Amino acid sequence: MFADSAKIIIKSGKGGNGHVSFRREKYVPNGGPDGGDGGKGGDVVFVVDDGVNTLADYRHKRKFAAQAGEDGKKRNCHGKKGSDLILKVPAGTIIKDAETDKIIADMSGENRRQVVLPGGSGGLGNQHFATSTMQAPKYAQPGQEALEIEVKLELKVIADVGLVGFPNVGKSTLLSRVTNAQPKIANYHFTTLHPNLGVVDFENGEGFVIADIPGLIEGASEGVGLGHEFLKHIERTRVMIHIVDAASVEGRDPSADIHAINQELEAYNPQLLQKPQVIAANKIDALYGGEGEAIEKLKKEFEPLGVAVYPVSAVSGQGLKELLYAVKKLLDEMQDEPIVYESEYDPGEKRAASEAFTVAIDPKDGAFVVEGPKIEKMLGYTNLEAERGFLFFQKFLKEQGILKELEKKGIQEGDTVRMYELEFEYYQ
Repeated sequence: MFADSAKIIIKSGKGGNGHVSFRREKYVPNGGPDGGDGGKGGDVVFVVDDGVNTLADYRHKRKFAAQAGEDGKKRNCHGKKGSDLILKVPAGTIIKDAETDKIIADMSGENRRQVVLPGGSGGLGNQHFATSTMQAPKYAQPGQEALEIEVKLELKVIADVGLVGFPNVGKSTLLSRVTNAQPKIANYHFTTLHPNLGVVDFENGEGFVIADIPGLIEGASEGVGLGHEFLKHIERTRVMIHIVDAASVEGRDPSADIHAINQELEAYNPQLLQKPQVIAANKIDALYGGEGEAIEKLKKEFEPLGVAVYPVSAVSGQGLKELLYAVKKLLDEMQDEPIVYESEYDPGEKRAASEAFTVAIDPKDGAFVVEGPKIEKMLGYTNLEAERGFLFFQKFLKEQGILKELEKKGIQEGDTVRMYELEFEYYQ
C-alpha cells in the first residue's frame, strides 16, 4: 500500500564533554589549564527530495539518531562536531509531535530544509573556569544532553486540483485520459488505494497538477474505511472536481452522491467546502437518448449554487477539453500560493524546559527551595566538600541567574536555601 504516513523516533547528538587537563611542558613547571571544549552534537534535519514520492523508507526502520560530538582534548584541542542526520522526505510531508499531535514543520513551498532537533552544545573545558583565586580548576562542563522525541510523518499530496467521487465513477479513467499518469484501473470498489498524480498540459506550456483522491464512502470523516487517510489529501488542493456517474450505471443517484461527499468534507474540515468546485457528469456515452434529462437535473440543482456542471465521457474524451479549460480559468483567478501549515511546536523548547529552574518558598519553614534538572545534574558531579568544588558551585549559581532570582524573592542573609539533598545558609 502507498506509504503516506509513518511514526519514527528521532534523536539528536549529545554534546561532547569539556576536558580537564593542564600544560605539562619542559621548562613550564606550573602550566595552566588547557582542557579543550567538547564538540556540538549533530542536528536532525529533514530535507525535501524531489526523487522521493512516499514515506516507505520510514515504515521498516523506527529509530534514527544523529552523531554525538566528541569530547574535548588536552592542549586546547576541541572535540569534533557530530555529523547531522539528514532525513529525506517527499514535498508535502508534515512532521508532527506524536505525543501532542502538534505540527513541528510542513515540508512544503519554500521550506525544503528544516532542523527539527538541534544537537546538544559541547561542554566547556577547564580552561574556562580559571580565576584569580582558582588557577587550576579540576572541573569541566559536561556536554548538553541529546533530544529525543517520537514524530508522526504525514504526506499530504500537493496538487492544484483534486478529483473526488465515490468508487467506480471513473476518476482513474479520467486522470489517465487528461494527464501523463498511468493509474491502475479495475471495476471494483476501492481499486485506488493511494492518490495518483498527473500533470495536465496546455498548448501554451502552462498546466496544473491533478490528483485522483481515492474513492470516498459515507462515514469517511469518522474514519470509516480509510476515510481520514484519503480526506487529508484534499486539504492542499485549490479546486475540486466532483465526478459522478451521470448514467447511474450502478444505480447510484448522482445528486445524492455530491451531497454525501460534501457532507463528509464538511465533517472533516468545514473549510474544504469553501474551495471552488465543478461537477464532471461522467459516462454520458452510456446515457440512453443522449445527455438530456440527467444532465439538466444536475445543472438545475447545482448551477444556481455557483457550481458548474460539465457533461463528459472519460472513455471517449467527449467534453474533457471544456472541463479542463474551466478548471484552468478558476485556478488563474485564485492566488497562486501553496497551502503551508504553520508550526505549532518547537522541540527545542523541551531542552529549554530541562534547563529551567524554579525558586519557591517552603510554607512550613520559610526555606528557599531551588529545583531543576540542570541543578540536580550539577550536584551529581560537583564535590562541594572541596574548596574548588564549592567555588565552582558559587560560580554556577551566579551564571545560571539563580542568585538573582533568590534576591528577587526577597532572600536575606542567614536564610536557608534547599537544593534537593543540599541545604545551606545564604550569605552575600
